[in-house]
Amino acid sequence: MNAARSAVFGAIKTAGPTRTDSLARVALVAKLMDNAFLIPGLNRRVGFDAVIGLIPGVGDAISAALASYIIWEARQLGLPRWKIARMIGNVAVDTAIGAIPLAGDVFDVFFKANQRNLRIIHEHLGVPKHGPREIDGTATRVGER
Repeated sequence: MNAARSAVFGAIKTAGPTRTDSLARVALVAKLMDNAFLIPGLNRRVGFDAVIGLIPGVGDAISAALASYIIWEARQLGLPRWKIARMIGNVAVDTAIGAIPLAGDVFDVFFKANQRNLRIIHEHLGVPKHGPREIDGTATRVGER
């Protein structure tokens, strides 16, 4: 029974989450933290980072804890230490300036540390943030078919 259980857990560990799964999780967290809502009239996106930062005292600490998940995932993906240090610096700047009442909340709207960290991960792994810039193939007009 014990051997069968260890075989199952060994198979799960071997199969484990893929790099694409990790990138999808990181992208989701970054989007929720930095770009979840659209401010009408301003056409500016804000996320839970700015909203949670409105809570005096603990809001920015909670936001930093959530942002540290992206750093943890980046370490699991094998990013070098200097890129991890850049990511920690982004979160530290966001947390330190975000702790200033009112000015920090405005800063949180414009300085998107999680999106910056996601960009660092994408650049390291060579994954394009958006779709391809060029599309291979032939273009035809719909009426010319």
